[in-house]
Order: sequence, then C-alpha cells, then structure tokens
Amino acid sequence: MKQEKAVLSAGCFWGVEAKLQQLQGVISTRVGYTGGNLSHPTYEDVCTDQTGHAEAVEVLFDPEKISYDKILEYFWEIHDPTTMNRQGPDKGTQYRSAIFYQNSEQKKIAEQLKERLIRSGKYQKPIVTEIVPAREFYPAEEYHQKYYGKHPNLHCGI
Repeated sequence: MKQEKAVLSAGCFWGVEAKLQQLQGVISTRVGYTGGNLSHPTYEDVCTDQTGHAEAVEVLFDPEKISYDKILEYFWEIHDPTTMNRQGPDKGTQYRSAIFYQNSEQKKIAEQLKERLIRSGKYQKPIVTEIVPAREFYPAEEYHQKYYGKHPNLHCGI
C-alpha cells in the first residue's frame, strides 16, 4: 500500500485529529508539535507559547483512496482559517492555522487551494493559514494520542 504524509495545524490537536481520523483513506494519525525552535518539546513547553511550535496532526494516508487536495479541502472546512493564532477558546501561536508541506507538489497544491478559497469569497476576513516547509515533528505525549477516543465527553475549539 502506498502512503503519503500530511502535517496540519488548526487549533487544539485533539479535535483536529478526531476529525481527520474519520476520512476514508486515512491510515493513521498522531498528534504532536512542529514548526518551533526547541528540540523534543513537551506539552508544558508548547503551552508557554514561547517555543514557536504548533499543535499539529501528522496524517498518513493512501493517495489511491484520498487525495492530498481532499484532505486540505476538509482541513479548511473544520476550522476558521481567518483567525490568527486562535481557534475557539484556544489562543496562542500553538493554535495557528498551518499546512506543513512535505514537498514542492504539496506546496503547489496548498497554495492553489488557498488561492481558490480566497477567490471564492467564502470568508469576509483574510485567510491567515500559513503554508510552510515541514520541520521536525515531535509526537506528543501518549495521553494526548487519540484523546477523544479516551475522553469522548470533552470538547475543544474545533
């Protein structure tokens, strides 16, 4: 089976992961931290809003069952890409909207889809989603993985 990777940030990683897991063609997900300047950050480090990391979800998917385009289209549907460093009650750079592309093809697709979304007029405010090169992805602590499966009655900003 062929696999590709997408790394996305759209607020509280628990909710983003729960949504992305539902997509047909997604093989696996894991939550973690990326885009910052500290090696092997912990949740407590990232929560200080001083490390530059985003709470992100790493998605492994089968491109024969779901395209990168479709994953990004869904990504933009599940959060508000016009709020800078915020989703719902969660505030800070760790909650920013970002696409961490793996290669030039992913960058091109992300930029084209963002431009199409801007031209669509769907949003009154500018789309602030960052499209940046992937950096080291540090898996979050085990208790964060598949969090909603472990705590189905909890809610975050997604």
